[in-house]
Amino acid sequence: MGIEQPAIAAVIARLPDTKVQLAAYGSVVFPIALLIEAPIIMLLAASTELSRDRVRYAQMVRYTRIMGIALTGLHIVVAATPAGPWFIEAALSVPSEVAQASRPGLWLMIPWSWAIASRRTGQGLLIRTGKSRIVGLATGVRLLVSSTVLATGVLTQAASGVEIGTAALAVGVLSEAAFVHVFVRRVVATQLPATSEAPPLTGSGFLSFYVPLALTPVVILVIQPIGTAAISRMPEVLGSLAVWPVVVGLGFVLQSVGLAFNEVVVALVARPGAREVLWRFAWRLALTLTVIWLSFSLSPLAAVWFEHVANLPSDLVEPALLGLVIAAPQPASRVLQSWYQGLLVAEHRTRPITEAVVVFGIACGSVLGVGVAWQGTPGVYMAVLGFTAGRAAQTGWLWWRCRGKPPQGQSPSSPSSRSNTSKG
Repeated sequence: MGIEQPAIAAVIARLPDTKVQLAAYGSVVFPIALLIEAPIIMLLAASTELSRDRVRYAQMVRYTRIMGIALTGLHIVVAATPAGPWFIEAALSVPSEVAQASRPGLWLMIPWSWAIASRRTGQGLLIRTGKSRIVGLATGVRLLVSSTVLATGVLTQAASGVEIGTAALAVGVLSEAAFVHVFVRRVVATQLPATSEAPPLTGSGFLSFYVPLALTPVVILVIQPIGTAAISRMPEVLGSLAVWPVVVGLGFVLQSVGLAFNEVVVALVARPGAREVLWRFAWRLALTLTVIWLSFSLSPLAAVWFEHVANLPSDLVEPALLGLVIAAPQPASRVLQSWYQGLLVAEHRTRPITEAVVVFGIACGSVLGVGVAWQGTPGVYMAVLGFTAGRAAQTGWLWWRCRGKPPQGQSPSSPSSRSNTSKG
């Protein structure tokens, strides 16, 4: 899934009005869509932990539908009422041509939140029941469908870059959600126990567990449009807005490996001896991803990528290269965050995860604020630096809050763990 964003950016870069279209897609439409869907991003981790029987999974689905309807309604408000243009033009302060180009993309992304909510809940169940291979197959279906839409758009050039990119995203994730749903129905009917020893999933119980998790991506993704607004108030606005999503999208390819580790920890950490094995894997993976990132970003391959694959205008290649170097610590941070978050979710101690994201927001916002006040460097550099500093601070806070973990083998549902849960 991580290659989807670089592919979309590469396609948009091959269509007319490259800088404006890249800026509209990657610095306006996609961050706004992510911000709207933020409350349901952690449904994957929640479903992996909570979907232990048919009754509980049915309750999870009910809560998912409620959130999906609410967020889709919010997206319609942004796309179809004056609230959207006001937010883009006044709050984000992007150039008027970028704001205008972004509006069709917001319409095309309306199904996004509903599809993501459905997909993540089903994927959590598949991971819980040992069917993670189906999750990978579903991702393959999504990439195949979105790639087909992108290829059609390049060949026909019947729409703008923003429209082609957002159509590929929306159709791809809808196909992925449908694929997951087919297999989830079979798993629920044939492999999920009717009941389990876990207590019923009440509304208040779900909220106390999930709300701290939901706040995590909300805070992080609020920073995305704040980053856009900050870049719009620093030097070289249009170039920075165009480069930023390209760097972020390429970086997400490696970071997605670390993100996926979160659900692995949640599903496996309670098994005997798993904690030590998972921890060794975590630090080795963090080191490997960092070496890969630096080896790529400091070699001629990076310039080849940005010039010939991403097809960036020549004046944007150097900022993209420097942005990659500044972002080098991010893959390792993602891995370690997934390790600590997985431990906390498995123990139902979700409040520290929200605390860590607040720390991320403070660190990132501080760097962005310095950039706006300083006015001494292009905005893309300060944006990437801000997110890198924020990730490091978030990881450090999670490490600090994970001190004094229960000994290996203690069940997260044991009485002592429940008392820890109530303390956050």
